[in-house]
Amino acid sequence: MQVTQFTDYSFRVLIYLARLPEPGAATISDVADYHQISRNHLVKVANSLANQGFIITTRGKGGGMQLARPAASIGVGEVMRLTEGNMNLVECFDVQLNQCRLTRNCFLKGIMYEARQGFLTVLDKYTLADAANPRFNLADLPSNMTQ
Repeated sequence: MQVTQFTDYSFRVLIYLARLPEPGAATISDVADYHQISRNHLVKVANSLANQGFIITTRGKGGGMQLARPAASIGVGEVMRLTEGNMNLVECFDVQLNQCRLTRNCFLKGIMYEARQGFLTVLDKYTLADAANPRFNLADLPSNMTQ
């Protein structure tokens, strides 16, 4: 499973903002320059994050974006659910578009549902403050994750 670029960029914006000194605000250009990603994409991401109540945006000179609430109160699973438009791991999760002929006699749907729930359960253990912690030790990750 791979999250969308939109969700990836959402986490990048939130982590960037969480790491700012208090009180901190940043511009879209600040985040785009830091991550070397498209400013146009980040405008859409910032609008969505603001609409979902994760960030506050201020226009004009001295404006920018900042977290709408403390990083410790923003769940990683919450962000994932609200930014990842479709978490259907298999076609049959979408009742409207399901064309699978195995649906009536298939146990895979239940297994995939349980796997998705497990994935979200792990994400729900962590907050943005955890994800933004600069003291997170890369040595704690499996070797294939640090490359």
